[in-house]
Amino acid sequence: MNRGQEPDIQSILQDKVSRRLDPPEDHQIPSPATATTEVGDQASHSRNGTLDAHDLPPSQPTAGWSVEESEKLYRIRGWGEPYFSVNAAGRVTVSPQGDRGGSLDLYELVQSLEQRDIHAPLLIRFSDILADRIERLNACFAKAIARYNYSGRYHGVFPVKCNQQRHLIEDLVRFGQPHQFGLEAGSKPELLIAIASLTTPGALLICNGYKDLEYVETAMLSRRLGHQSIIVLEQLDEVALVIESSRRLQIQPTLGIRAKLSAKGIGRWGSSAGDRAKFGLTIPEVVVAVEQLRAAGLLEALQLLHFHIGSQISAISVIKDALREASQIYVELARLGANMQYLDVGGGLGVDYDGSKSKSAASKNYNMQNYANDVVAEVKEACAEADISVPILVSESGRAIASHQSVLIMNVLGSSISQDYSVAPVQADEHLIIRNLYETYQSIDPDNYQEAYHDALQFKEEAVSLFGFGYLSLQERARAERICGACCTKILAIARQDNDLADDLEDLERRMASLYYTNLSVFQSAPDTWAIDQLFPIMPIHRLEEEPTQRGTLADLTCDSDGKIDQFIHARDTKAVLELHPLRSGESYYLGMFLNGAYQEVMGNLHNLFGDTNVVHIDLTPQGYHIAHVVKGDTITEVLGYVQYEAKDLLEKVRKQSESALQQQQITLPEAQLLLKNYERSLRSYTYLKSVDLAD
Repeated sequence: MNRGQEPDIQSILQDKVSRRLDPPEDHQIPSPATATTEVGDQASHSRNGTLDAHDLPPSQPTAGWSVEESEKLYRIRGWGEPYFSVNAAGRVTVSPQGDRGGSLDLYELVQSLEQRDIHAPLLIRFSDILADRIERLNACFAKAIARYNYSGRYHGVFPVKCNQQRHLIEDLVRFGQPHQFGLEAGSKPELLIAIASLTTPGALLICNGYKDLEYVETAMLSRRLGHQSIIVLEQLDEVALVIESSRRLQIQPTLGIRAKLSAKGIGRWGSSAGDRAKFGLTIPEVVVAVEQLRAAGLLEALQLLHFHIGSQISAISVIKDALREASQIYVELARLGANMQYLDVGGGLGVDYDGSKSKSAASKNYNMQNYANDVVAEVKEACAEADISVPILVSESGRAIASHQSVLIMNVLGSSISQDYSVAPVQADEHLIIRNLYETYQSIDPDNYQEAYHDALQFKEEAVSLFGFGYLSLQERARAERICGACCTKILAIARQDNDLADDLEDLERRMASLYYTNLSVFQSAPDTWAIDQLFPIMPIHRLEEEPTQRGTLADLTCDSDGKIDQFIHARDTKAVLELHPLRSGESYYLGMFLNGAYQEVMGNLHNLFGDTNVVHIDLTPQGYHIAHVVKGDTITEVLGYVQYEAKDLLEKVRKQSESALQQQQITLPEAQLLLKNYERSLRSYTYLKSVDLAD
């Protein structure tokens, strides 16, 4: 295919951003003076009588450790560019406009929000990142269209199901106006959101999902309001519903067909495509639908072909195969007499969660420009061979647009540091098992540590068996297990010198890991980590100039064994532990979960009645930043209401119990008053925990 002159993508982006609507100037809140620089002072802040980080001596870089090593360890350059990096002070910085704007020190931002009584766990949305993602996607398609001399246009839509939060949708519509960026609805509630929110002339409103009469009528009538609503037929029985509604309302709809492709998807959502896919018409059903529309005089209304082969497509070859098949279906529909105008390539544009740029489930082996190039090239080639006009290209990229714009900040409440395995010398009269374990401990060296590991585990198992038969006392069993732990500690220190642990030692890291207790509900804020083993980058947002000497897994606040995170991104597949810093008494320790702006908020649940977290929208300004919106997290009263409890009724019941206990002299009056005071205050409070002293 002939190459046209390729415009510079950075020039396109710069032109796009210069025409963006300016954020509102009201409610400007001064940020730290260094908000757009690398390092700055943070105002001192003391809570609950504990020392603030600023009251403590400044941390010193660990000898032999550097910020660059932290960047490599947490792979931030792979998954974070161009938005996230580490500054010279060892803190994560956020560049909401990518490489075209200033940066914010994330730790300083969190500290500033804490001073405003906006506490962790905390979801921070960076609206400028959302704008930048829209601009980059449109710039990539603009470049591809110019490169291949494509005579059509690109009109993107955002799938509302990806994140239905009002402020995000309003921002997305505002930022999408220069590009006529539209919305996609997958349900009746989402359709109502889209109709009310989409105010951009010429932007598409794609109507997907299961449909009843009310859905179809509402979509058709929205055209009277000026919306470019396209009803996509996903089930064959929807054809009759559309035909009848069109006759009754006397409205000529614009219709699309979602086709089931034979091209297979890949990864967790691979079953979204193929003959057994949940949505769409098979090829025989497509032909039937065309004939039914022709008989009803509505074939002219059929203008769009839609397909979807799954979310988070990691291999570009899968996308190419689907495009090739879909392009041929589009051509054949045009030959059958349909008034074809649009080809909707669905979603699937992936996100590189682990930074590996591979075709693993947590990555992708292509970039946004590769994707746009292949869409444009494949469609043009098919249409040129059939001698028909090329369509307007539509994509429903949700994950690739929304993932980067939010960061979940969690504070660590405490940790279960690995036990003290110091070992006193063994006496000659101690049990043989204990002496064998101690001998194993003393003999461990770089040449035999793998063999010693198996010996230590075997001796420990024998000690447990002997205890079960009454041949070891409780103190002796404890002694044996302590020595075994000392063996494992010594072995792990040697094994870590190698980049790769031997296969039979892979479980050793997990066995010896500390447990860091985080102020978080996995089920509310990161449900995909539990449900489908989704990987999100997680790392400390400060102290990155120090070597993280602890290895740990993360436990949340829920009383559920699944309320944990024990899989983390790694250069090869995953790792079972995360490198963390020792906790300091009186100093908060913050972790960030990144790239979780798609799906997580709306899929969260109220396990243990932990509600929505605090949410803050941050806009970048020449002076630093301003807080555009604050959405306070759920109070206990609010979550109790979700399960049909009235706070005032609960309080009255406790009051009556207190009065009864007073009468029976089971509680004193001051105790009763304190109980009621705490009970009432708790009803008004955040469902998550307040910061406590972080003693190890």
